[in-house]
Amino acid sequence: MPAIRNRRLRTLLAPSALLAATALVLTGCAGARAGEPADPEASTAAESCVDTSGDTIKVGFINSLSGTMAISETTVSRSLTMAAEEINAAGGVLDKQVEFVQEDGASDPATFAEKAEKLIQQDCVAAVFGGWTSASRKAMLPVFEANNSLLFYPVQYEGLEASENIYYSGATTNQQIIPALDYLVEQGAESLFLVGSDYVFPRTANKIITAYAQEHGIEILGEEYAPLGSTDFTTIANKVADSDADAVFNTLNGDSNVAFFAQYDSLGLDAETMPVMSVSIAEEEVPGVGLQYLEGQLVAWDYYQTVESPENEKFVSSFKAAYGDDAVTSDPMEAAYTSLYLWKNMVEAAESFATDDVNDAADGVTFDAPEGTVTVIGENNHITKTPRIGVINSEGLIDTVWETEEPVVPDPFLETYDWADGIA
Repeated sequence: MPAIRNRRLRTLLAPSALLAATALVLTGCAGARAGEPADPEASTAAESCVDTSGDTIKVGFINSLSGTMAISETTVSRSLTMAAEEINAAGGVLDKQVEFVQEDGASDPATFAEKAEKLIQQDCVAAVFGGWTSASRKAMLPVFEANNSLLFYPVQYEGLEASENIYYSGATTNQQIIPALDYLVEQGAESLFLVGSDYVFPRTANKIITAYAQEHGIEILGEEYAPLGSTDFTTIANKVADSDADAVFNTLNGDSNVAFFAQYDSLGLDAETMPVMSVSIAEEEVPGVGLQYLEGQLVAWDYYQTVESPENEKFVSSFKAAYGDDAVTSDPMEAAYTSLYLWKNMVEAAESFATDDVNDAADGVTFDAPEGTVTVIGENNHITKTPRIGVINSEGLIDTVWETEEPVVPDPFLETYDWADGIA
């Protein structure tokens, strides 16, 4: 992967991301001004009410425990809880025990923004951890900027964004989508069909995929979207089948994958006839979608339960001990777990819980995570990641079939790819 040039942290969204966010508002997928940065001339950051005088420090967890995204986000909440308990057992953060307040984003961007504001202004948390869809993140972004508070966002996303008030512990585009495309090209794919949920991440990801395809001589035979939570994929699946594409690139989120793969299977399609590369299906979604539909299918993440390392062995065994032998770990929950430890290390490097102090100390902070050692890149608040392509096996776990030799430095604005000029 190319080296990344140093750059100044951007606090404004890229124009394409703003257009996508605006589209979401118009279609009712997010609240007003979802995804827009706070106007520094219109308001000043609210005074922090974080209380550091006692033996505890509050943090907030915000995850969809209900609605279409609960299939994915519930385990993220569990991994955050486990991380907090481990940190407390080891002495806490700056000798303070972590006290967490859990909120339900209810799979609704406006609710995420409302609950984030509550956590900051009423619960007086030092940082918030959570969010999943890009719509939820963009709805929360102006809240965190206006209050000069910190959000740790744990999910892979479409890139083209950086904020001084968000740390992105999931993969950005050059750490997931581009490696997935590179792998498909290596496997001989010359045509793709794009299927996604109708919101920011899939539409922006597919814009990037289309630009990549033009550069690499790949034909895009179709591009279809369904509303988040949709359960009718009859028309889309038939279009996929009729296209005779070499592969499908899937950016569906949540329980829409259940309906899509059931319809896909009913048409006689499988991993052999037309493989699907998914970027939002991890171990915890496999049983819900149906192993009978997913065995042999491809996924792109930076962590799998099967990663071999002492840190991951401890992580997996601890999670099973807490939530049962059948519990599985996945990339977003590992990234969330990692984010709480990164915040701890950043706070301790700063010797302060204050946002500005933490930001000043963040660059270069590391954590030996289950996925491998990760490092905070302070210029864009993303972290180094090791892209991995996996295949879903007969037990519902994911086996790595390809990975980079070393962690990849994040390039959220795709500055090192000439074919991406104009996207950001």
